[in-house]
Amino acid sequence: MKTLVLFYSTYGHLWKMAEAVAEGARQVAGNEVVVKRVPETLSKEVLDATGATGAQQAFAHVPVATPGELTEYDAIIFGTPTRYGNVCGQMQAYLDSTGGLWAKGALVGKVGGAFVGTATQHGGQETTIRSFHTELLHHGFVIVGLPYAWQGQMGHGEVTGGTPYGASTVTGGQGERQPSENELEGARFQGRHTAEIAQKLAVK
Repeated sequence: MKTLVLFYSTYGHLWKMAEAVAEGARQVAGNEVVVKRVPETLSKEVLDATGATGAQQAFAHVPVATPGELTEYDAIIFGTPTRYGNVCGQMQAYLDSTGGLWAKGALVGKVGGAFVGTATQHGGQETTIRSFHTELLHHGFVIVGLPYAWQGQMGHGEVTGGTPYGASTVTGGQGERQPSENELEGARFQGRHTAEIAQKLAVK
């Protein structure tokens, strides 16, 4: 079985979440886990102006996934920052390039889900994941979220992401807040849970 964790990250928050998702998915025996990113669409000038150029060097070694290779995986877990309560432009551009796969039904029956990051606690985490679910349904994915079996999303003693739709992190308005241990644990749970479901579906 193979699982792909595919993300876009501006400042590294979603990369850290992706690594945690992958860590959880690797806990499932016999699961080969790959972490990749989608292409950047912003110019170097824009990235320099926003301070993202230096931050992205930390994960520049992560390979970019081509749309065609999505067919190689049994499960795909997508990570995106939120843009106005929706999927970021880089991830959307990547998804828009999968029309050929959609036309052939090439991803029907695969297991998938999404995790996100927002600047604030109420910055569109749930709307972004649910928007992502719509796109996955068009491709025929079996969607897996982050069930309340993960109790980390039940507490209110600290600022934390985590929704029943998928793992999430709060980054702060300037990207100053890094994923907390609780948020990373939610990502690990989602990765493991998604891979477990994919493994069950793969059994004939």
